[in-house]
Amino acid sequence: SKLRACRREARACSGDAAHHEGTSSDDELAPTEATEFQKSKDNVLEDSRKIFEDVHADFCDISKILLKFQEWKEKFPDSYCDAYISFCLPKILNPLIRIQLINWNPLEQDVTQLEEMPWFRAIEEFSDARNLPASR
Repeated sequence: SKLRACRREARACSGDAAHHEGTSSDDELAPTEATEFQKSKDNVLEDSRKIFEDVHADFCDISKILLKFQEWKEKFPDSYCDAYISFCLPKILNPLIRIQLINWNPLEQDVTQLEEMPWFRAIEEFSDARNLPASR
């Protein structure tokens, strides 16, 4: 493409021998672009920390939210079933999970796998508990 040809010409003029033909240079960012990206990323992360700062702890922690639903299911199984909670939980938990995944990058080498994240384990435990017969 025209952009690649321009990059190839710029590397030839600057004597950049570090680039090997056939590898992609699309990921190469100019230092100013990298700085702007990092600044923007830091701003997003800072803003995300403020989202739940005025929310009671019982309603911004996935484990605590799921515990409340588990208690509801055990105490009032009929109303729990009538409310179609299994369909509602993804929408309820979505904003909480998205906040925790803002800084997650699956392409990093030392990345935490989804299955190892606390919110994932909490949902998994809730799903396992949900499949157990309710004690009345």
